[in-house]
Amino acid sequence: MSDSEKKLPLEDIKVLAFTHAVMGPSAGLVLADLGAEVIHIEPPAGDMTRRLKGFGIGYFSFFNRNKKCLAVDLKAAEGREIIIKLVEKADVLIENFGPGTMNRLGYDYDSLSKINPRLIYCSLKGFLPGPYEKRVAMDEVVQMMGGLAFMTGPPGQPLRAGTSIIDISGGMFGALGIITALYDRERTGQGTFIRSALFETTAFIMGQHMAYAAMTEGPVPPMPARVSAWSVYRLFETKDHDQVFIGIISEKHWQQFCEAFDRTDWFKDERLKTNNDRIGQRDWFLPEVENMIKRYTKQEVIDICDKAKICFAPIARPEDLFDDPQLNQGDFGLMETTFPSGEKTKMPRLPVQIGSYDFGKRSDPPAAIGAHTREVLESIGYSSELIRDLADKKIIAGVD
Repeated sequence: MSDSEKKLPLEDIKVLAFTHAVMGPSAGLVLADLGAEVIHIEPPAGDMTRRLKGFGIGYFSFFNRNKKCLAVDLKAAEGREIIIKLVEKADVLIENFGPGTMNRLGYDYDSLSKINPRLIYCSLKGFLPGPYEKRVAMDEVVQMMGGLAFMTGPPGQPLRAGTSIIDISGGMFGALGIITALYDRERTGQGTFIRSALFETTAFIMGQHMAYAAMTEGPVPPMPARVSAWSVYRLFETKDHDQVFIGIISEKHWQQFCEAFDRTDWFKDERLKTNNDRIGQRDWFLPEVENMIKRYTKQEVIDICDKAKICFAPIARPEDLFDDPQLNQGDFGLMETTFPSGEKTKMPRLPVQIGSYDFGKRSDPPAAIGAHTREVLESIGYSSELIRDLADKKIIAGVD
């Protein structure tokens, strides 16, 4: 069987996604890229993230490729009938509505599992069961309360990470739970209930700093004020007033660094013999490294570090990634995508290689509200006449 004929790992899995914003859609994106048929449920007026501005402008366009869209009124009796018919045939349901919303709508796990005992139901929330369970949370909220913002900003200036890292990570944990439950269902024949949450995801990500706190005295300093575990591991200014990050993370790299920059005297200096020795000498040593790097342009530093096979990084902006050689010439970088706006661009693939599978784009993010409403309804036995009647009543959208 050729690679083009090989079924994707989740190709037979049907997913209903009651999702919006980032956390839920990111879980659905992972499953969709792995081959699942993911039906994104949106209201007849359209998913609100289709209309977001500012930093939300890219949510819908990035997180909804390889998905179908069904526009249906979840509160109407006719809409509920549609959902129940879909649940009967579904393998997975994902939801990231506010606490209690799915219960009020009658689409909670207890209700739907009676209709389909094999259903795997993934609920993505701000908090797992506990004192905070009923609180509403957002990515930035849990970054603040989970210590991530404190660790990111300089002292006294907590700062959220530069992307929706907790939403995306929480969605990935949800996808991990779903895939694990699918495997478990093969043994038990039963579906199950899964939860993933923003706050507990933040705590997990903060685990390395919690371990640091448990093993040392005094408060944990934020990352900008830390003493690095590596003697050279920071930004350096270049001759042309740009910046390059350089990281020396082994004694082999230290030797290569000294040789590449013609500073073998450092390599022979007993005060700088080991990584911990160099950390102890950082007050005079790091200014010396700074002065050395300032004698080279950014490109010269990149060329020297690349040739010496030591860790380095130019400081990129998001728009720089469109032209990155690795992302454009490698097999797992960017792929052509057309946004609902009609704009053609390139977006990142799922960053994982599994054998020879191609987890690329099978379909662009749906341009029209309810772009697949007719197709989905016909698949569960709705006639053209009934579909037209539901559209006239504004129970559904996207069938014109």
